[in-house]
Amino acid sequence: EGAALATGGSRRGIVVSTLAEGRFFAAGGFDDILYGFPVPEWRLPECAALAQQLQAFQLLVDSPRGLELLRQNPLPGGKRWLVWLKLDCGNGRAGIRPTDPEALALARSIAQGCPEVVTLVGVYAHCGNTYGCRDIPAVQAVARDTTNAVLAFVT
Repeated sequence: EGAALATGGSRRGIVVSTLAEGRFFAAGGFDDILYGFPVPEWRLPECAALAQQLQAFQLLVDSPRGLELLRQNPLPGGKRWLVWLKLDCGNGRAGIRPTDPEALALARSIAQGCPEVVTLVGVYAHCGNTYGCRDIPAVQAVARDTTNAVLAFVT
């Protein structure tokens, strides 16, 4: 119920941190779900099942290897993998640093490499580095830094 309220009843546009959560929300009628961690190879069959079931099941990619994994495993029936380039703007958990020269090359490779199999939806950054913040100004500083890093990368 909380997720339905949070989405204004649309049941779209949510992020999950586990595939169990993804299956739970899919069973509850949500059809636009982002799996908020770069997909490990051993989880690809579960991701493919959700991608086939949902209108929009989206994944994060943060490496050429992750992209190649999706390219080598196309979805059946003309569906495409919907991916976000995961940027690491200071969290250090997952993603490619937006200042890494390989980041732009990876974005181009996703966007131009094999669009009938993999479609670039956008860029994604998670401010997990706010978890250690002790006050609102510190959280706001992380948010500003992350926003600036993402905007600089996109530009």
